[in-house]
Amino acid sequence: MNPDGWLADTRSSYDTVAVSYADQLREALGGLPYLQAALGLFADAVAEAGGGPVADLGCGPGHITAHLHSLGVDAFGIDISPGMVDVARNDHPALRFEVGSMTDLHLVDESIAGALAFWSLIHVPDGEVPTVLDALSRALRPGAPLLIGFHVGDGSRLKTQGYGGHPMKVYIHRRRPAQVSAWLRESGFTVETEMLLDPEGSAPGAILFARRRS
Repeated sequence: MNPDGWLADTRSSYDTVAVSYADQLREALGGLPYLQAALGLFADAVAEAGGGPVADLGCGPGHITAHLHSLGVDAFGIDISPGMVDVARNDHPALRFEVGSMTDLHLVDESIAGALAFWSLIHVPDGEVPTVLDALSRALRPGAPLLIGFHVGDGSRLKTQGYGGHPMKVYIHRRRPAQVSAWLRESGFTVETEMLLDPEGSAPGAILFARRRS
């Protein structure tokens, strides 16, 4: 993996597949009840903490941002791919989407009431994850919730094709919940819940609920 080029590769890959990716995921959440339940719990946690703006990091075509908005969350999306942001703005014109990288967040300290990274940290190398979580800890208000979803496993693989057969060049990093939880604690979060998804399947996942310590 090129340590200097992974961001550029991720950006160009998702620019290439943006339309096909959105077409495949636009209705996908409807068939994923456990993810819907997790997002509902997250929306409740944001409201219980006082509400306010919530950042969807690596928002892609904006389907999760829009779902949170339907639950009463003041959600906005950030994605490294301008192509994805264009699709999100087209599909959800009433919502706010901006181009940006979670490795270089331009968010004011203690300015957001919640954040989520749903299968977007999977492209961030291990050495960069603490930087992302430290930045999120600074941007979140004390007591604000954080929701992270990711692939479970060990090691990384290079994805060279996907979403309509288009070429891609992105690494997918699989991680154990214990490792992600350890990173969260080191960055100032309390981990409240770990959920395994399809643990016996071919592509197990995990969701972690955490909260920025006061």
